[in-house]
Amino acid sequence: MKKTGFFGLLVKYRIFLLMLLPAVLYTVLFAYLPMAGIVMAFKKYNYAGGIFNSPWNGFKNFEFFFRSGKALLVTKNTVLYNLLFIAFNTLLQMAVAILLTEMRNRYFRKAAQSVMFLPYFISWVIVSVIAFNLLSYDFGFFNRLIVSVGGDKFNFYTTGKIWPIILTLFGAWKGVGYGSVMYLAAIMGIDTSVYEAAIIDGASVFQRIFRITVPLMMPTVVILLLLAVGGIFRGNFDMFYNLVGNNGLLHNATDVIDTFTFRALITNNDFGMSAAAGLYQSVLCFITILLVNKAVKMYDPDYSLF
Repeated sequence: MKKTGFFGLLVKYRIFLLMLLPAVLYTVLFAYLPMAGIVMAFKKYNYAGGIFNSPWNGFKNFEFFFRSGKALLVTKNTVLYNLLFIAFNTLLQMAVAILLTEMRNRYFRKAAQSVMFLPYFISWVIVSVIAFNLLSYDFGFFNRLIVSVGGDKFNFYTTGKIWPIILTLFGAWKGVGYGSVMYLAAIMGIDTSVYEAAIIDGASVFQRIFRITVPLMMPTVVILLLLAVGGIFRGNFDMFYNLVGNNGLLHNATDVIDTFTFRALITNNDFGMSAAAGLYQSVLCFITILLVNKAVKMYDPDYSLF
């Protein structure tokens, strides 16, 4: 007689559970246990009392953020930048995945994928050095190119309105190789007989892409979009801080919640305020993903995340 109880299933799937165990432990240790630190958002933290023995101070840690005069600005910047990143990166990564699958030369395809994947492993510190050598007013490649054709130098590091483009391009360059992997996997999962039938019916390459590939990719696209939207109130701190740094001339155009909180923490050494800003972000992200998932579920339940 087969064991179908809880312990019977544990024995039956023990190999799969052991394979899953490292990921579960990692999530518990680095995602769930640190959640106890949320209490810092409501305490006046001091080193003697620590996280749990410091005195409570209610919502005073939130006052610094909301009374600073920049709460609305950095929240707006965070949301708008993330919307721009999500839209641009999704389209670019889908296009790259489709182009790679349409390449007939297998060796060239693998070489191209490797080259695009390489920037993902470069730290943002190195990327900031690359950006400075490209954009510097005195020695930057672009300004030398402008001068060589008779133009006047352009100061990128004092012109805030151009930085949404710069940040988007650098983020796309660094993440396109890694981000396209999921879309490649979705394309590889499409039944090849569908394409064969389309070719027999006389469908062109573009017709196969827009009538078969893109529609069948949509479940994966929607799930990845939902996951991305869940972090829409979180800025990419590494990118913003390394590319912009403490350049006050660009703060109005590039400051996000993460960089604003970090500078405030370094200046005031206020751990409670930092925890409050993190909790503020997390609550907004949670509400956003619930609302977006509900909207997707109303449109098509099969596309929803839960």
